[in-house]
Amino acid sequence: MADTDAIKSRLDVVEIISERVQLQKAGRNYKANCPFHNEKTPSFIVDPGRQSWRCFGQCSEGGDVFNFLMKIDQIEFGEALGVLAQRAGVEIDKGGDPEKTNLHFEINNIALKFYQEALLSTEGSLAKTYLDKRGVSLEIREKFALGYSPRGRDSLKTHLAFHGVDLNKATECGLLVQSDDGRVRDFFWGRLMFPIHDRRGRVVGFGARALDDTMPKYINTAATPAFDKRRTLYGFHLSREAIRASNEGVIVEGYMDVIA
Repeated sequence: MADTDAIKSRLDVVEIISERVQLQKAGRNYKANCPFHNEKTPSFIVDPGRQSWRCFGQCSEGGDVFNFLMKIDQIEFGEALGVLAQRAGVEIDKGGDPEKTNLHFEINNIALKFYQEALLSTEGSLAKTYLDKRGVSLEIREKFALGYSPRGRDSLKTHLAFHGVDLNKATECGLLVQSDDGRVRDFFWGRLMFPIHDRRGRVVGFGARALDDTMPKYINTAATPAFDKRRTLYGFHLSREAIRASNEGVIVEGYMDVIA
């Protein structure tokens, strides 16, 4: 996006990170103990040439100045965008773009169907086993449009390309992500997928649960023109009529709590 590119061009990742982490010069790069996990030997590397950072230790996290601020402060993309834009002196265009938003809905819907089909395939067996253990019936799985993101990091990307989707737009939707080596990969992989709908039933984003202990338990779509996590209630599109009829609703913590 033009805004993020303008911001990154005016900021130095080394300067931003050094305000939170004690960096040491290491050749062309900088190193430190990773701020995201305990370690004795520095594995956290900041590359000023690429304006990126990466942990080569336990957590294997990495990204740009936006990813760092989001992780270190535990904030969403939209908030990080505002903080860094102010620091860089870049004015963000807050005007909505209905055409772009509608395109996001379309791309998310293609991804939704892909994830649903993957859950029904043999590759989705681990996710199906998890749902079986949690007592989630086939009817409920279909009602909440649950899915599975295959472990292949290019699975959704290939599917979207086959359907003629602009991969840059899919990246804006949060479905794809650019890695440090410049490759565009799937953002969600090896996870049980929970599509998030707006009150009109349009898919605005996804929540995703890991099925083993090697990855963070839950990750979500970052803020996009179609999705604002703080203003979106999971499952509300299915319960709004009942809430209106009874004049009351119950808010619970997680996706599985809603489904239960």
